Amino acid sequence: MRFKTIDDMTAAGMLDGKVVLARVDLNVPVEDGRVTDRTRMERIVPTVRDLRAAGAKVVLLAHFGRPKGEVNEAMSLRQVLPALREVLGTDVAFADGDYTDSVKALPPGGVILFENVRFNPGEERNDGGFAKRLASVGDLYCNDAFSAAHRAHATTEKLAHLLPAFAGRAMQAELEALGKALGDPQPPVAAVVGGAKVSTKLELLGNLVERVQHLVIGGGMANTFLAAQGIDVAKSLCEHDLLDTAREIAAKAEGAGCTILLPRDVVVAEEFRANPPTRTVAVEDVPAGWMILDAGPDSVAHVRQVLSGCATLVWNGPLGAFEMAPFDAATTQAAQHAAELTRAGKLVSVAGGGDTVAALNKAGVADDFTYISTAGGAFLEWMEGKTLPGVAALESAAG
Repeated sequence: MRFKTIDDMTAAGMLDGKVVLARVDLNVPVEDGRVTDRTRMERIVPTVRDLRAAGAKVVLLAHFGRPKGEVNEAMSLRQVLPALREVLGTDVAFADGDYTDSVKALPPGGVILFENVRFNPGEERNDGGFAKRLASVGDLYCNDAFSAAHRAHATTEKLAHLLPAFAGRAMQAELEALGKALGDPQPPVAAVVGGAKVSTKLELLGNLVERVQHLVIGGGMANTFLAAQGIDVAKSLCEHDLLDTAREIAAKAEGAGCTILLPRDVVVAEEFRANPPTRTVAVEDVPAGWMILDAGPDSVAHVRQVLSGCATLVWNGPLGAFEMAPFDAATTQAAQHAAELTRAGKLVSVAGGGDTVAALNKAGVADDFTYISTAGGAFLEWMEGKTLPGVAALESAAG
């Protein structure tokens, strides 16, 4: 994976006094006009800092919500300005349509935020006219929004073909981490994939079985694979219409030399609620009327053993119904072991996806993984082996 970085542009003397259009992710949660989680803002700080230090004028391009090409004041980026200024530690100007004069008034090292790019219908249409209008006020293009890289939009893809393009620090870190995880990983490679339904991750599983040596399947997805083996999963969440599909994936894995790890024992309950009466049973012994809600200790020990023999791990999804105790135990214990191996320098661990990030935070190990992606859909599509338009555009710009 080849792409230019801020370092490449700085070394070539291309940033000083130039206007850089930086696509960033400011689609942050807002309640009562206040940003409640600044994580995505914090991730753009290194890029803005380094561009300013190099003497560039920084124009921030971002979307907020889904206004569908129409102006919607409830989705205006004005409401994130106070938090953005605090996070960046500098003044941030704002422009709503008057791009040319606003940028001309910006001093070297200055920062300006343009209004929600999705207010313009040309954004999601990847319209060349809208992209050219933006490009006319800039000298260079920087993509620092991996989370939007799976969209072929004007500010994520088209601009990269109109101006010299390079990756920001967050994008660079993401691509380098993903390259280590599945692009050119150190084997053996393990993948942990969990979640409620096989149907939502068919492409993911199909791609992974040909690229990893060990595939750990957890959550409700595992129940479907167990049922495909003829095991009675009782009242557990299970997609009985996908049993043939599960068998096909298992056969594909066997042909590719990929070992699938399913639960050996499970924690079951009669209802899904906090701290109900539970039993730990072998997967063949789930009582009638009970449901599987977590992997058991023997299953966790097996996962820990496999991870100890791997050099690379990619993780997407929990092993059980982690949102509610005590069904978070398997996910927490496996994640803590992965974190321990990572801290010891024995494992490169990359994880992503909303439930995954929440589970790792709950386990207290998110900071110990090699890299945690907050990209959501883009991370999943990358794991599925799909080409991300925003990334492909950067690769094309690198020659």
